[in-house]
Amino acid sequence: MPLLEIRNIETYYGPIMAIKGVTLDVEEADIVTILGANGAGKTTILKTISGVMDPEKGTVEFMGKPIAGMNPAHIVRMGITQVPEGREVFHDLTVKENLAMGAYPRKDRRAIQKDFETVHAYFPVLKSRSSQLAGNMSGGEQQMLVIGRAIMARPKLLLLDEPSLGLAPFLVKEIFEIIKRINQDQGTTLLLVEQNALMALNLARIGYVLELGRIVMDDTCKELMENEDVKEFYLGIKEEGIRGTKRWKRKKKWR
Repeated sequence: MPLLEIRNIETYYGPIMAIKGVTLDVEEADIVTILGANGAGKTTILKTISGVMDPEKGTVEFMGKPIAGMNPAHIVRMGITQVPEGREVFHDLTVKENLAMGAYPRKDRRAIQKDFETVHAYFPVLKSRSSQLAGNMSGGEQQMLVIGRAIMARPKLLLLDEPSLGLAPFLVKEIFEIIKRINQDQGTTLLLVEQNALMALNLARIGYVLELGRIVMDDTCKELMENEDVKEFYLGIKEEGIRGTKRWKRKKKWR
């Protein structure tokens, strides 16, 4: 049984259907990515999983239990944590206080202290800036902080929404290396939404391609990177014989 199982969900913004019959699975300890252009519905999927938005149709199950429509705070306590797009830190709190906010549902105080040390090992700058206000940090440092805050919740499933957005290339590489270490060291399952398709496909094992709210293709990331349409439309590699029409020529799985 997958850790996360989504079946035929439809979620709306008012009268507009943002995601249309989306179905996907995330296995425990795996890394899965969702690729798609701006407005494709990637963030809406994450918000539907985390309870920020409720689907009109379909089911979302986590560890075999239905969670669609559940209070987001309860979903966090079950083990799902989302790192939102845009580096949403608590600007008027210190770095240490921001990290502590990630652990607010927990009661295991000794383990919390150990997790502070784990976060500081991943992001040494957060230790040296513990007393600094989060609002005074750089964009890259704030991205490290929101990921560190999520780790403090000890999630079973970590939802990452555009972690590379607005970062310099060398910081993107560093962030993705740490995300990979979190999966390997902690066994944390990751569902990644990312416009940097090359980075995402190199990191994840399974990928889903989302267009206008629908999954149009899913496969291993290795296979997706060899797909002609993925190469052209997401990796910027145009090969001879590709005409540029929006057709998925090689579909291992159709949705």
